[in-house]
Amino acid sequence: ESPRSMFFLMGAGADSTTCHVAAHALASPVAAVFFASAVCTLALAVLLGSMRLRPPWWCACAVCEAYLTASWTGEFDNLCDWFAHLLRREPGRTVHVHVLGNVLTANPATVEHMLRGRFDNYPKGAPFSAILADFLGRGIFNVDGDSWLFQRKLAAAELASPAIRAFTARVVASELRCRLIPLLHSASAGQGGEEELLDLQDVFRRFAFDCICKISFGLDPGCLELSLPMSAFADAFDTASMLSARRATAPMHVVWKIKRLLNIGDERELRDAIGLVDDLAAEVIRQRRKLGSTTASGDDLLSRFMGSINDDKYLRDIVVSFLLAGRDTVASALTAFFLLLSDHPHVADAIRDEVSRVTAGGRDADDHPAIATSEKLKDMHYVHAALYECMRLFPPVQFDSKFAAGEDTLPDGTPVAKGTRVTYHAYAMGRMESVWGPDCAEFRPERWLRDNQFVPESPYRYPVFQGGVRVCIGKELAIMEMKAAIVAVVQGFDIETVGRSSRRPKFAPGLTAAFAGGVPVRVRRRARASESRPAPGLV
Repeated sequence: ESPRSMFFLMGAGADSTTCHVAAHALASPVAAVFFASAVCTLALAVLLGSMRLRPPWWCACAVCEAYLTASWTGEFDNLCDWFAHLLRREPGRTVHVHVLGNVLTANPATVEHMLRGRFDNYPKGAPFSAILADFLGRGIFNVDGDSWLFQRKLAAAELASPAIRAFTARVVASELRCRLIPLLHSASAGQGGEEELLDLQDVFRRFAFDCICKISFGLDPGCLELSLPMSAFADAFDTASMLSARRATAPMHVVWKIKRLLNIGDERELRDAIGLVDDLAAEVIRQRRKLGSTTASGDDLLSRFMGSINDDKYLRDIVVSFLLAGRDTVASALTAFFLLLSDHPHVADAIRDEVSRVTAGGRDADDHPAIATSEKLKDMHYVHAALYECMRLFPPVQFDSKFAAGEDTLPDGTPVAKGTRVTYHAYAMGRMESVWGPDCAEFRPERWLRDNQFVPESPYRYPVFQGGVRVCIGKELAIMEMKAAIVAVVQGFDIETVGRSSRRPKFAPGLTAAFAGGVPVRVRRRARASESRPAPGLV
């Protein structure tokens, strides 16, 4: 702190000698600690006083009281499950959490209103951008207007090219054949007479990280010259995601802003984690420049952006956004898929039947499970249905928020004031009888099939990939990557979760859905002559 700030706190009546002594005292580390403690105490006193005075923004309704006191934890393991419960009770599937200034909805008509009908009135907004600015900066997920449009157009043009699609398929096949499948083989029960437990969530995060680095940056993570093990940077990325998301749950944002200013508590931990993320992004950019256009990927996404942007901070934000999209969401969906499959083995049998039928046996020349080509994957409608059904119940991004640019009225009649945060809750929508029927809690891939063909639903009933103008531009490539991984793993292995169930998940806080404590599994290699049973609706 500067001496001038101390003069202000002491008041205009302090004499110059006193001010000089105070300024000198601040030079002492011990005095600085006491000064910081005094500021925190003063801030806390102001907050407690404000709560006793019940200012205009305070609310004592049942929902807000349950949120502030955390009394909902007595019945629910996760905040998202409590929100789903609240939304089910409301006829319009919309509820207002006043202390957060947040209108939550699970109403498809409202989702369409936000993402299509009144898109211009529901941008990400400055409050949302401020919450994630330290982590995501000016990346595509945290901006509106020209900056968002520029990044989207550039990425969309690249992702739509046949060359990048073919390259992506080769990368995924290589990662499956050379890394993921050998890892599962080495961990499978009976290998060396010992049984090893794997954290499947960690395995899929590493698989997805390798894929996104090769596809988007033209780099193998093994080439990165980092001062710490890659696991340290992965942990930092997860910590930054968790603590950034926690900011949004605070009833008063001034609390985390004061902690950030003083560099204490969660905000100090967040700053340290983001520092490691910055190091990782800087190394990716450095290696991309070092390699130039000599890699097999050719004109990868990062190279395209580097051709138009000279600002390394901006490039850093783009790299972090790619990592968040390509690593966390894919890993989240794949982890949830095999958690569900462990509880529903008949779905695994149905997948194996379809793979065998489409690939004429599903084995390569060496009698190993074949890595399905992109064309073969397109013909696997049951696999596609099972993946979509998984993400209906466990969307990788559980909710998405916008901030109203102007006053509005939602289709169910809910008034929205300017600046209000409006959130559509994809996790809750997947559990709504009004949207999916009385069997909404069941994992039933057949709901997506008509005459054995996959039939998509409206993106406003199923906003897993958003909808309207901001629909996910990497959707098709992500689906291909996930289907390829599912087919390869299900053909060769039985995955059994240990001590976890899809029926009562426990989530860790973060920008994407992650399971608290990981997902330990037991891997068993399947025999060649596995028994085949027909899939429901496929024969």
